[in-house]
Amino acid sequence: MIKLNTPVEVRRDSVQITYSSKILVLGSCFADVIGSRLKSLGFDVCVNPFGTLYNPLSIRDSILRLDSGRPFLYSDCVEMGAGAGKYCSFSHHTSFARTTAEEFLSDANASLEEASRFWRECDTVMITLGTSWIWEIGASGRVAANCLKRPASEFLRRRLSPSETLAALRSLPLGPRRAVFTVSPIRHMADGAHSNALSKAGLLTALDEYLNCAPDGPRTYFPAYEIVLDELRDYRFYADDLVHPSTLAQNIIWERFCDAFIPSSEHARMKEEEKRFRQSLHRDMSKKS
Repeated sequence: MIKLNTPVEVRRDSVQITYSSKILVLGSCFADVIGSRLKSLGFDVCVNPFGTLYNPLSIRDSILRLDSGRPFLYSDCVEMGAGAGKYCSFSHHTSFARTTAEEFLSDANASLEEASRFWRECDTVMITLGTSWIWEIGASGRVAANCLKRPASEFLRRRLSPSETLAALRSLPLGPRRAVFTVSPIRHMADGAHSNALSKAGLLTALDEYLNCAPDGPRTYFPAYEIVLDELRDYRFYADDLVHPSTLAQNIIWERFCDAFIPSSEHARMKEEEKRFRQSLHRDMSKKS
């Protein structure tokens, strides 16, 4: 039989996710996809409480903030550029932007309080790294999770070295929690294919070294990046922008994720939850119509 692809082997992992798990999901758009699927099936999940995050340092800082529970202050508020007329912070995705600083702080701190409480109770963390590129704010060296449409002259843009990413991973206060790491298969093509390849290579190198000598608790890697880039290497598996995985590719990755991390004992309930979720979507559509 002629083989038309090179399958990426994904084995049953020692890290297992069940309906008794409490799962915090952080990171890039891919984290949003997996996290929202888990949530739609009734798993106890908290997904990106600061909005979508892309680089390792912003992900590390968000976990440290959850760990401390330190609230956001007026000094954290930033007026967005490009005439947006909204306020946000350099720790958040622009989905948190509000028309006043007071409204932003209220929503940001409410999300932080809830997520910080979830963090203290959770037993599983999923982290998706998106890019090695970072934006440092002026001379402070602080890293922006999002530039908030501010002028590029206010930032220094550079690529993290693998050793810097490794140091960020080693500083994560994960304790005995189970942790699943992935590298996002979404390509960042603004600087070209070579720059994207170097960025992803830095993340993969750092993660490999971290997992080979990980501290307490079970740590593992799920090859979402390799499945898309090596196994599904055809543009029919991409969305119209030719950068994001298509719905078909997302479904394939989700199936492989379930094979690796969700035991068969949970499958019957997953089917019931999926049926319930689809019915809720149908009811919502009926109400709107």
